[in-house]
Amino acid sequence: MKNWIEFPHREGETSRQAHCDLPPGTYERELGREGFFGPATHMYHAHPPTGWTDWDGPLRPRAFDLARLTATETSPFLAPDILYNSHVRMRFWHAPQRMDHLVRNADGDDLLFVHTGTAALYCDYGHLDIAAGDYVLLPRGTMWRIDQAQQFTALLIEATNSAYRLPDKGMLGPHAIFDPAMLDVPRIDDAFRAQATEDEWKVRIKRRGQISTVTFPFNPLDAKGWKGNLSAVRINVRDIRPLMSHRYHLPPSAHTTFVADRFVVCTFAPRLFETDPGALKVPFFHDNLDYDEVLFYHAGDFFSRDNIHPGMMSFHPCGFTHGPHPKALTRAFEQPKAATDEYAVMIDTRDALEIGTGAASVEWAGYVNSWMGT
Repeated sequence: MKNWIEFPHREGETSRQAHCDLPPGTYERELGREGFFGPATHMYHAHPPTGWTDWDGPLRPRAFDLARLTATETSPFLAPDILYNSHVRMRFWHAPQRMDHLVRNADGDDLLFVHTGTAALYCDYGHLDIAAGDYVLLPRGTMWRIDQAQQFTALLIEATNSAYRLPDKGMLGPHAIFDPAMLDVPRIDDAFRAQATEDEWKVRIKRRGQISTVTFPFNPLDAKGWKGNLSAVRINVRDIRPLMSHRYHLPPSAHTTFVADRFVVCTFAPRLFETDPGALKVPFFHDNLDYDEVLFYHAGDFFSRDNIHPGMMSFHPCGFTHGPHPKALTRAFEQPKAATDEYAVMIDTRDALEIGTGAASVEWAGYVNSWMGT
């Protein structure tokens, strides 16, 4: 049930259109409810809303260099926790060259985002080759393993006691952003049939965070066929066509890729910059008043942040203002090139996230100060 009263009103100096034609000498800040889907107010300040000179206390922006997590874990369930709550758990997995067992997650759906490398994935539904930039959705209870030829790292996003769904695209129609026909499914092909040996295999099953091991005298990935509308699926970020407006900077919600209970997964892919001279070219300052925001940087030039490289993750808890870094802010209305060049995964969670041991071990402590100088 909504707990607000909606009534549009204007007071003092404002722009008539959000994110465009700001009053001279002002900085816009959006206070938004329900992850940019609910009511919002836009403030127009005389100073940058992130121009702090000191920060004391635990509620601060944080960043983690996950590329420094190099320890190989034989099982994705052993990968270090990054951020988590009762509805979502994120891990960063540096996989072995070959898994010698199968895994099954009985706690929820697994969404793998492949950061580096290539691999052959074998699961109940068949064989699927996966590579950097792939989202691989594995429904709860799916048995699977990977067998890869080169270094393989992935961000694992578990929807605990939940299921992933495609977002409602409303008046855009079901084929916007990506056509569901772009989702690839595993195949029962020669490679899958060849791996279904009579050798002993173990299956590690995770339920309520605990691992049970079941041993079979054969490989249980031995399906001869299947039919139905439940399957593992894959889509690559290169197949995502982002929504764009040449006159208006769209909010992150426009880039939603998957939804689950109490969190969403969005994809930032290369897009044209806004060409309207009065439109913001960088993310606007905002207070996302109901969600924690997480951004995993996959590839490219991250135009809104300084000192960020692929493999890093930023974490902006609900409760404070954030936005572009100082260097990006100087280009707020400039168009230095025709298009962005970045791929990133955003996870917005309705419930507060805890910091896992993996993230704590690779934190960039100076991130909170990186806005200073605006």
